[in-house]
Amino acid sequence: MYKIATKKALNPTVTQMEIEAPLVARKAKPGQFIILRVDAEGERIPLTVAGTDPEQGTVKIIFQIVGATTEKLNHKEAGEFIQDFVGPLGVATHTDGIRKVCIVGGGVGCAIAMPVAQEFHRLGAEVTSIIGFRSKDLLILEDEFRDCSDELFVMTDDGSYARQGNVTVPLKEMLEAGKQFDAIITIGPLIMMKFVVLTAKPFGVPVIASMNPIMIDGTGMCGGCRLTLHQDGKRVTKFACVDGPDFNGYEIDFDEAMSRGRMYAGFERHAYEEACNLFRAQ
Repeated sequence: MYKIATKKALNPTVTQMEIEAPLVARKAKPGQFIILRVDAEGERIPLTVAGTDPEQGTVKIIFQIVGATTEKLNHKEAGEFIQDFVGPLGVATHTDGIRKVCIVGGGVGCAIAMPVAQEFHRLGAEVTSIIGFRSKDLLILEDEFRDCSDELFVMTDDGSYARQGNVTVPLKEMLEAGKQFDAIITIGPLIMMKFVVLTAKPFGVPVIASMNPIMIDGTGMCGGCRLTLHQDGKRVTKFACVDGPDFNGYEIDFDEAMSRGRMYAGFERHAYEEACNLFRAQ
């Protein structure tokens, strides 16, 4: 069992927790993830490590309340326990040789992008961050990004805060103005990452996309997190849990990934409604 050390609502649908997991806290690096279960009968879900405190032995996770398991997790409070907390899993974000980086995060994907931006800042790289949200009410982690970025752009789709537009607007402006990056790292909804890749492609800047497909066991055995990459004219299958979650954005078949991501939407919605009804009845 793993104790919830702290709990904080970042916005109406996104929650931050710190979990007491000393072994994970000592080993985890930016870009890696954990898999947890809320209780003994619960499903396994992956969540990216949003930060660690090795001295306190805690791991920070940030999650959006979108399904049955995240609904159950959100009903837990500080001082209570969750069943399992396994990690770190996946390959840490590559940082060698990158001195100028653009971090592009969208929505709750900013929780994944934040520790990556912080790590590049710690290493002395020049960090430009672009974070985007549908509206002001969904904004998270602005102060944290400002602290670790040499330049920060905040975008909202509806213009309710900062600048109106999506994340590709300032990215395209910078690239057209001749801004140089060793790499662009994008983390967020699949459709957003697809268009970040398309925006960067004419300029030849390497793009790394952090993928978070359906995942069950986290070891590559179930095949649920498989992705198709286009490498040297061939279709190659990779697994996000062991080969990723970071991949060359130019190689990813985003359309297939989006199609696979919608396969279980109906089942997920039904399970979420059941969980909500259960808590309402209590």
